[in-house]
Amino acid sequence: MRDPALIRMLPDGRRLHLQDGPIDLIVEANGKSQNVVAAYGAAARSFVGILDELCSELPLLRAPVTRDSARPSGSIAQRMYAAVEPFSGSCFITPMAAVAGAVAETVLEAMLASAPLDRAYVNNGGDIALHLAAGYSYTIGMIERPDRPSLFGSVEISAGTPVRGIATSGWRGRSFSLGIADAVTTLAETAATADAAATIIANAVDLPGHQAVIRVPARDIAPDSDLGGLLVTRSVGPLTNSEITSALQAGLCAANALRERGLIHSAAIHLQGHTRIASLSNQQTFDLPQRSLLYA
Repeated sequence: MRDPALIRMLPDGRRLHLQDGPIDLIVEANGKSQNVVAAYGAAARSFVGILDELCSELPLLRAPVTRDSARPSGSIAQRMYAAVEPFSGSCFITPMAAVAGAVAETVLEAMLASAPLDRAYVNNGGDIALHLAAGYSYTIGMIERPDRPSLFGSVEISAGTPVRGIATSGWRGRSFSLGIADAVTTLAETAATADAAATIIANAVDLPGHQAVIRVPARDIAPDSDLGGLLVTRSVGPLTNSEITSALQAGLCAANALRERGLIHSAAIHLQGHTRIASLSNQQTFDLPQRSLLYA
């Protein structure tokens, strides 16, 4: 038996911490005090049982999505499947690529059903579901590398934009990556879609066969990984500016393709101190140091 879910307020008295096995959420809501209390109660109630629900269909959620795939039955699992299905025709992807974002969305949905809020977020390890009432906004920091959080820029998300999900992926993160991006941050209409898209773009940032990149089969590190025998990145040595440009351009092409399909709104791709931005909307402002930018 595993330990029961951890539900507690953080020392700052503003944020709620929910943790159960690998699921680790930070939740914050703003609004009338009684509404915030109600929302936190709803978040806690919705959280209990999420891990068990996902585990009940884990073999299916770890299987690649194809035209003939069986669909899961759980509500969160269905949200995961729906988020990755648009990507399935062109690449290997499983519903697990959207699990963090889907969990964040589910908890936020429960909060909003309990009380009106000015704004709120559920942060699941960097994959974030947002709520913004009219006139409110968030400034989101973008990390340079997930294993050693440090900000390389920020993005302003206002209620007037349709963005309600933000996600980050890269080879240094808690999940495996087929590419070499230090970090890819995506903005989309939902957290689950942003989660899946960040995975796809991060996989595309690559230099196939480069001797400075060390890869191993995913199953050698985690025998139950949904990636099985696919080679995942474990180390990336120093790259030249031209190599960085080539890898970033591959990621940028993938990001722009997803944006043209309406799957994401924008993305920031970071590799060894350099950044590329995918087709910014004029409703969004990325704040990045100019020295880190590489332009197409």
